[in-house]
Parts: sequence; structure tokens; C-alpha cells
Amino acid sequence: MAKSSDPLLIKRYASRRLYNTEASDYVTLEDIARFIREGREVQIIDLKTGDDLTRQYLLQIIAEHESRGESVLPIDVLTDLVRSYTSQAQSVVPQFLAMSFDMLRDSQSKMVEQMTSPMSGVPAFEAMKAQQAAFLNAVTGGMANWKSPDGDEEKDEGSESPKELEEIRAQLAAMQEQLQKMKK
Repeated sequence: MAKSSDPLLIKRYASRRLYNTEASDYVTLEDIARFIREGREVQIIDLKTGDDLTRQYLLQIIAEHESRGESVLPIDVLTDLVRSYTSQAQSVVPQFLAMSFDMLRDSQSKMVEQMTSPMSGVPAFEAMKAQQAAFLNAVTGGMANWKSPDGDEEKDEGSESPKELEEIRAQLAAMQEQLQKMKK
């Protein structure tokens, strides 16, 4: 039996049926979506050609969920993704999305950790707020905290402590550095 850290190999037959090699059974797209939600990596291979079809099937799963009204991706994001295929931003978009989702995953795991801890409370909220601020700043290219012409920074009512701001700035600087490296 394969380790759970190994990708689950799914073979697509000429009849377009999908075969789970681990369980020796045919599966549906919904089964594959369930495997992924449970934390398994999957790899879908065309049996005849050996082509990796994973991306195609993952996009199909997303499209089916979106068409059923389970919308996760806002229209603006979908529009920007379509635009990125026809622009020079195409080279930066995949890395940016991967980094953004890594940051989101990290933030979610920290939040869950804080909520399951007996000491949960306000600090978890503040950490999540700081992560969201860093993400917003990264997404907007620094426009979230712009400086006015007279030099004053825009501030929220509940602004972060200087330590939290420094952490956010360090994370943002690291992300910007990575983006600059990707552009080269």
C-alpha cells in the first residue's frame, strides 16, 4: 500500500473512466475532490499516452463547484486570471498565487492552533488580522497603507502594535524580494 505522502495515482482509460490504483476501483471527480479535501495529493495520468492530466481535472472540479453556486473565486479574480494568460504578468501570477495560498494556509493553521489552545482569545485574532493586513498589502502592491502627500500614513482605528507592524513589513519585504527574483 502507498504512503499517504505519496500522490494517489489515478489512471484515465481510453473510455475516460478514472481508476484509483491504490484501491483498485473506479472513481468520479467528486471522489477525487474528496481525496484532496482529506489532504491527499493526486496525480491523474492518461494510461495510453502517459500525459499528466492532473491540472485539467483539478480545473474541471473547480468549474463544476463554481457552476453549482459554490463560488469561491470572485469574478474580479477570475477576470484577472484570464487577463494574466494574455499578458506579461503570466510569468509572475503562478508564483504569486502559490505564495498567497501558502500564506493563507499558514494563517489558517495558526488560527486553528490558537482556537484549540486553552489560551485562545484575542492574540489569535490579532495574529490573523496582521496576516490579513500583510496579504492585503502584498495584493495591492503597497497601496493598502499609502502615504498621503503630506507624509502621514493612513491608519485604521485598531492599528497593530509596532512589533506586529515590523513582522508584517518583514514578511512583505521577503515576498517582494521573491517577486523581484521571479521577474528576472
